[in-house]
Amino acid sequence: MRFAGFLVAALLAVPAVTPLAAQDGVDHVALGVAARDARDPRAALQHFQEALRQDSMNYAANWQGALALIDIGKETSDEAKSTARDSIYAMAEAYARRAVASKPDDADGHFALANAIGRASLTKGKKERVQRAAEIRTEALKAIQLNPRHDGAYHILGRWNAEIMRLSGVQKFFAKNFLGGDVFNQASWDGAVSNMEKAVELNPRRVYHRLDLAEIYVDLGRFSDARTQLQRVAALPVGDAGDERYKQESADLLRAIEGKKDS
Repeated sequence: MRFAGFLVAALLAVPAVTPLAAQDGVDHVALGVAARDARDPRAALQHFQEALRQDSMNYAANWQGALALIDIGKETSDEAKSTARDSIYAMAEAYARRAVASKPDDADGHFALANAIGRASLTKGKKERVQRAAEIRTEALKAIQLNPRHDGAYHILGRWNAEIMRLSGVQKFFAKNFLGGDVFNQASWDGAVSNMEKAVELNPRRVYHRLDLAEIYVDLGRFSDARTQLQRVAALPVGDAGDERYKQESADLLRAIEGKKDS
């Protein structure tokens, strides 16, 4: 969906003064977390923005606000041209960088930054996207170092490996030899599988983990394993803002690979 101009302006006016500002003594971070849990990222963002109006370096408001912005941005397809979405991802990255600056020894800030860089990179040119790939990997690894049970960081690392391995040989050669993408040598299908499987192991109820793992299995011709993940997605409850969409994508993929035999 496309956002109306006034909504984009409201999102970009950070820290914003909203009616929430009149609520003295309210824990806006807690209310923002509750709104995200209720799959309402816009309400969550309002609360995080109010917390940031009161303290721009509020760690939780910054990294949680970054994730709320990413949830909003993902409502617009990556394939569609959208300056509104691109601005939202840029803001998410700014929030996440501020979170890391505020508290560099906590995993959630580094996870949010890896996530936001990845999303914001979709709006960049080829050279900058290649150069930013190293930072995505570094931030995900840092999150795992700080919290070895951070399922979101394992997901990002698994997807990082998969997206590089999905490039053609010519694309990878060009990236490594002309765009400074030496870090691409660290990518592998084994890395994609092991990290995404770890994400599922740590949080088996997360729909997005299982969908992305299924897509990796399809890339590798492991259709039986992919079907297992997609069937489990169908049985999972909706938990995150994008889960209804992910469930539909899972059902579509399950139909697409029906009858396919393992390579």
